[in-house]
Amino acid sequence: MNKLTHGDLQSLEEYARVRSEFRREVIAHKRPRRVSLGPNAALYFEDALTIKYQVQEMLRVERIFEPELVQDELDAYNPLIPDGSNWKATFMVEFSNAEERRTALARMIGVEDRVWVRVAGFDRVWAVADEDLDREDESKTSSVHFVRFELTPEMAEAARRGADISAGVAHDAYTYAVEGMPGVTRDSLAADLH
Repeated sequence: MNKLTHGDLQSLEEYARVRSEFRREVIAHKRPRRVSLGPNAALYFEDALTIKYQVQEMLRVERIFEPELVQDELDAYNPLIPDGSNWKATFMVEFSNAEERRTALARMIGVEDRVWVRVAGFDRVWAVADEDLDREDESKTSSVHFVRFELTPEMAEAARRGADISAGVAHDAYTYAVEGMPGVTRDSLAADLH
């Protein structure tokens, strides 16, 4: 997939004019790209549109408009856009209660390496996690991880042709699987592959 460039972005003033409508569009686009992995984890599959929204929001919040600083944001976020042979996602461990979350994250060290996807008829593909920086220490893992699932050409072709896609977590402290994602989710993810 193409990476974002300065030309794909709007100035702060232009973005302010269209932000509400763009936000509604992105929320609708993201909805089928969220895959709940049980009661306390989810994968949020990223693509060029979701990342464009993230970049525009960062520029807005930080009031960034200098070309070299805009490029820094692009350089930070572009690696999260799928490359055509993979899926990239934000993996989130979600507990609303802070104490419960702290306890769970201490038990779930290494969970980011135990997240998987599977295209029907093929083996699981395990996540390559946190390539940008380490997000855990000896006492706990983070509640947010960036993961990549690298598919073989055969897997990608099967997904594009409509094969079922499953996902899950296989960690001693948290195990959950979603067998056969809904068609709208499957189709959205298949569109990331070329």
